[in-house]
Amino acid sequence: MDVPLWLALLVVGVLGIKLIRPPWWLIAVLLLGGYLLADSLLAPVIDPALK
Repeated sequence: MDVPLWLALLVVGVLGIKLIRPPWWLIAVLLLGGYLLADSLLAPVIDPALK
């Protein structure tokens, strides 16, 4: 069964928010920070560390 990555991330995110209940500002900071890091000059440096 092939599940699209965006759907899997959406399900994990919704379950995490419902079960852990982090503050909304923390969610916004993590999402915005991840988006900005993925599009920055640091992306080639971070990529090997995550693999």
